Amino acid sequence: MAVRVHAFGDDALGEHDGVAIAGLIRRGELSAAEVAKAARERAASVNPELNAIVVEPDSPRIPVDRDALLFGVPTYVKDNTDLAGLPTQHGSVAWRARPAKADGPYTKQLLATGLTVLGKSTLPEFGLNATTEFAGAAPTRNPWDTEFSSGASSGGSAALVAAGVVPIAHGNDGGGSIRIPAACCGLVGLKPTRGRHIDGPQARSMPINLVSEGVLTRTVRDTATYFAAAERFWRNPDLPPVGLVEGPANRRLRIGVLTEPITGAPLDPQIRATLDDTIALLESLGHEVKPIGYPVDRGFAEDFATYWAMLAFLLGITGKLSFDRSFDPSRLDPFTRGLGGRFKGSALRAPAVLYRLSRLRHAYAASFRDVELVVSPVLASLTPQLGYLSPEQPFDEVFERLLAYVTYTPLANVTGAPALSLPMGASAAGMPIGMMFSAAHGDERTLLEIAYALESARPFRRLGA
Repeated sequence: MAVRVHAFGDDALGEHDGVAIAGLIRRGELSAAEVAKAARERAASVNPELNAIVVEPDSPRIPVDRDALLFGVPTYVKDNTDLAGLPTQHGSVAWRARPAKADGPYTKQLLATGLTVLGKSTLPEFGLNATTEFAGAAPTRNPWDTEFSSGASSGGSAALVAAGVVPIAHGNDGGGSIRIPAACCGLVGLKPTRGRHIDGPQARSMPINLVSEGVLTRTVRDTATYFAAAERFWRNPDLPPVGLVEGPANRRLRIGVLTEPITGAPLDPQIRATLDDTIALLESLGHEVKPIGYPVDRGFAEDFATYWAMLAFLLGITGKLSFDRSFDPSRLDPFTRGLGGRFKGSALRAPAVLYRLSRLRHAYAASFRDVELVVSPVLASLTPQLGYLSPEQPFDEVFERLLAYVTYTPLANVTGAPALSLPMGASAAGMPIGMMFSAAHGDERTLLEIAYALESARPFRRLGA
């Protein structure tokens, strides 16, 4: 029997989303301090079961700009991003992090939106796995059923938002790390166009930057408002502005469909049924939906796997320089070590792999000449039970399972395109199933507009409702 865990109740947070909470604070019906207190009490009530919080400061960090769009809305920052006064551990025990001396570049943009930071959320070691599990420590659990994974790498943030602790939390996405936990936990998860938000230090150091910063939310308007608020602080002049998207657009879209995983892995029948149902809903809203092919061949999957392994390998050999002199690569978890070891056998292929991956942006852009959006599953199989992808399992088994599980999301990371996970269905066991909507570079607006339309046509399920 599923064990569900949530913190929704009759307190200052109620069942409100972030926009509603900010409105209550703006009108003087609540204070930011009251909201933060309620969120911390919610966290204390469910985190012993969920294990989604790494560290909390002595007191919440309430912003000073009361005019910010999300002033006073509580949140957590993923623990691979510097927040002054707290350590940044990246989900690893390979060293002991010291408190950060200053906020990271992206943290400043996040704080400028008005969010109150309550602490830092969990991630698997360096965000390399698709489940928030650890070697020798308790996993982060999914609030829809605590025997299941919350996804990754932003799994702690997803668990806290789905459980009602906060309405919005920070995530970043280097291979699906916003969209995967959004799909597993029944949330809205928008990976922005590369460069839409300020990059963190790790993204800037990558040979090909895979990482985009963003948030996980329960409502489309919270995500839309966050993007508008972040844009007030800094906007990339090379991308069209998103602005504040407040509802669906009155236009008919041409939408392509990707059905089968590019790896050739089987697609779970329940996920296929949710995809078919989503297609029917899109057509009922007046959109034209048609099958399309991938803009890349099946060699993409192996190239991405090689680059993924290369990143793990580089972490192992540069850790003392990148993190701390006490960094000990022998203390990396078995999955990270196995992934880095896999790269040693393919290192000679790396230059060709990097060349091919760097050119895919152009093929991706060309694929949007005849469509405005593409819909596909987020994942090829249902949310796994805890242990199935654990770093304590034999590396070769976990690696093959991940290749069959994470098949749709990496293309947007390599090409830098925006992609959005929406909770469009549920499995027979009641676990959320996410569908992914992908757009042309810089077109987050169309993604948010279709998300509003779908949310209105079929309101998203929520724990505690």
